[in-house]
Amino acid sequence: MENNQELKKGLLPRHVQFIALAGMIGTGIFKGSSDTLNIAGPSVVFTYLIGGLLLFIVMAALGEMAIAFPNHNVQLLLYKAFGFQLSYINGWLYWINWTIVITVELLAAGSFLQFWYPSIPLWLLSLFCAAIIIGINLFPVKYYGELEFWFAGIKIVALVAFILLGALIIFGIMPSNIEDPLSNYTAHGGFFPHGWSGMLSAFLVVMFSYGGAELIGVAVTETKDAERVMPSIIKGAVWRVIIFYIFPILIICGIMPWNQVTGQNSPFVQVFNITGLPGAAHVMNFILLTAVLSAANSGIYATSRTLFSMAKSGVAPKSLMKTTRNGIPIIGLMITTVFILAGVFLAYISPDKIISYLMTIPGFTVMLVWIGICAAHLKLRSQYKVKPSFQVKWFPFTTIIAILALSLIFIGFIFSPNNLIGTTVSLVIVGVLIILSFIAKKKK
Repeated sequence: MENNQELKKGLLPRHVQFIALAGMIGTGIFKGSSDTLNIAGPSVVFTYLIGGLLLFIVMAALGEMAIAFPNHNVQLLLYKAFGFQLSYINGWLYWINWTIVITVELLAAGSFLQFWYPSIPLWLLSLFCAAIIIGINLFPVKYYGELEFWFAGIKIVALVAFILLGALIIFGIMPSNIEDPLSNYTAHGGFFPHGWSGMLSAFLVVMFSYGGAELIGVAVTETKDAERVMPSIIKGAVWRVIIFYIFPILIICGIMPWNQVTGQNSPFVQVFNITGLPGAAHVMNFILLTAVLSAANSGIYATSRTLFSMAKSGVAPKSLMKTTRNGIPIIGLMITTVFILAGVFLAYISPDKIISYLMTIPGFTVMLVWIGICAAHLKLRSQYKVKPSFQVKWFPFTTIIAILALSLIFIGFIFSPNNLIGTTVSLVIVGVLIILSFIAKKKK
């Protein structure tokens, strides 16, 4: 190992687009959709739609800043806007967020493997998945990008196939054993079975699901021709994600009553079991497995690069800048690995509840990171030396609306009794980071 301290520009535009999609299309839709359907019923599609609009504003703001300040990823942009302390808090929060997300994705991968190997404990299967994903991230970034491109491609093709197959069944074009599927939208308590409050309560899991969009802002420092390709990457990623969330939810609610979604298996696997197509549930389970492994893969990329950029801006130890000759931030990767293993150990302690508990925490941290990105956009717009080719429309109103909406969602969940564990853990994490930021600033 050489004492290198630089990342390699090995990612192509298609790699970056699929890395962001991979981060967003994982456990949140494939397993978390069972939670959102139980909370809100079919009306959860409106929650995904509103979340998607907020996502677009955040992504557009990030893309604009990335063009105005080349080679600045999310963490460096926050440092430029707000200085050491807020950059310290947000950077470590983002790292914690993705470390938890990776753990959730690996535990979900283990649960999908249990579909075939029910006698093997969850923690052991998750540990096996962790070893594979960590190994992948030791390769040069161009190989990681290529693998992630195909990983993400599998789940995108699967979602399209699921949407088309479901639509054929719902509209009676394809024969099935489901009677009058359209009635499922209005039966079982109606489209809004838990009212508006149910729809709003689903926001936390929805935000967890959409978290990963900002990976584009992490990958920008390793992307060739970032300024030229960033606008099209952002526009393409957002509308695809909205489609890949809303349409599958509508298909699930049409084919099976929303209150029969158990959460034991993925709703996608349940749908294929109901349709009676031979072997379809096994194929779907394999696709779900590759999907969550793909999201975990993106997460390990995000955590190691975040630690690297934090070290570069001085809000983390300089030793985290050490890379292999292939440009892999090896120290950051090792630290993330230790914490992932700790997360997998939690599955050993509480295998039944661990995924649901952990899934609530990144929803909080994603909202704080997104609020930070929008706030940085408000602050930095006046500091542009050259007007970017891609700009957020109706600035500053759109950015302010996003900050207010995200803040209201955040406050709503802090006071929700249903999220007591997630709220407590998240607030403790933020409190500890605030204290550590003062200590770190004094030492600086």
